[in-house]
Amino acid sequence: MSKKLVILGGGESGIGSAVLGVKQGYNVFLSDSGLLSQKVKKELNHLGVRFEERGHDMNSILQADLVMKSPGIPDHIDLIQKIRSSGIKIVSEIEFASQYTKATLVGITGSNGKTTTTLLTHYLLEQSGINVGIAGNIGYSFARQVAETNRDVYVLEISSFQLDDIYSFQPEVAVITNITPDHLDRYENSFSKYVASKMRIIENQSPNQFLVFNAEDPVLIDALNKSKSEVKTISFGFEKPKNDGVYSADDQIIIQQDNSQTMIQTTQFQLQGRHNLLNAMAAVTVARLLKVSKDSIRESLMSFKGVPHRLEQFLKIQNVTYVNDSKATNVNAAYYALDSVKSQTVWIAGGVDKGNDYSQLLPLVREKVKAIVCLGVDNKKLIEVFGPVVDVIVETQSINEAVKIAHKIADKKETVLLSPACASFDLFKNYEDRGDQFKQAVRNL
Repeated sequence: MSKKLVILGGGESGIGSAVLGVKQGYNVFLSDSGLLSQKVKKELNHLGVRFEERGHDMNSILQADLVMKSPGIPDHIDLIQKIRSSGIKIVSEIEFASQYTKATLVGITGSNGKTTTTLLTHYLLEQSGINVGIAGNIGYSFARQVAETNRDVYVLEISSFQLDDIYSFQPEVAVITNITPDHLDRYENSFSKYVASKMRIIENQSPNQFLVFNAEDPVLIDALNKSKSEVKTISFGFEKPKNDGVYSADDQIIIQQDNSQTMIQTTQFQLQGRHNLLNAMAAVTVARLLKVSKDSIRESLMSFKGVPHRLEQFLKIQNVTYVNDSKATNVNAAYYALDSVKSQTVWIAGGVDKGNDYSQLLPLVREKVKAIVCLGVDNKKLIEVFGPVVDVIVETQSINEAVKIAHKIADKKETVLLSPACASFDLFKNYEDRGDQFKQAVRNL
């Protein structure tokens, strides 16, 4: 009799897991507490997968041999607690899919920079002719790609939520871009629990596999010093490392390996800012580990365009620069944005607060921000923290209103920066929707 796979959540990871589950001979049942789209229902019917929506039938779910949980479902809810207490194994999509591929896996995690690093790593590998896929938090689900395509390498952007439910997932190369407070609402407001979650990416790695890590991040260094992992480590940062590692000096990325140095010029690199140089160092390190040539890396670095909604300078109106940084959903990402802006700034911020500590932004806000336009249902915390240092703080309820006010306040040679430091779910579908609406509002000025 075939094993029963229950999938919780009918989003991208859920449907992808259904496709792979059917291919691997599971009896698949999908359960979603919300409504499933017509497109999803059609695909599930085509696959012959039973499903339910608007709630969970515990009797059906508890008959599972294995449960695949969408990353958006928190651990503390009754449904998950009942499944765990009945002894049924719960896995994430990356754990489930990784069992069915022989491809080399590159797993990239971190609080900030992981999307840019993932896209750039994929680009460097793809441009060199490697048969490479990109998945995880980006594009089509990993499970669907494992079911439908045959890749030699996968570059996976992996969130802490996906790492929470791994057992044997083992990337050939793991990358940790940094660890700063984020999603603490999912980790009982404990930063150490969140750090532990991120560090799980290395827990199954063997001594002949690699961790590429940010030597500039004290939290990460501390976590590595406490780790019992025997994985080979390669650092990247701005200081020359004592051993093998990658660093940047004089507009070059320098790869120090086995007593030799490889130098790659970065003057033509399209992405601005110190944080993007760190992302590039991480991607270059992975590319070299997978034997991509120096010439290919250099050419690809010059032609890479970057990520939509991440420090996207997209319009100048009356000599005011408008920057869409909607992807900045936490404080650290907003720090990078404010740090990279060279002029006085009207900062549009706010949304769903995830337990943010805004105090680290105070020096930059004092120096660069002439006004804050709050965009969110509850802006109390922003006003409390920044009220004493910013003369003008305005509350708004729509992106159109926020952009019109910012436009009035900003003078020539200044910047209007959307970098919310918060999630987007109070007024928007997601950060892409927020960024798209911001750009449209600016075009309408």
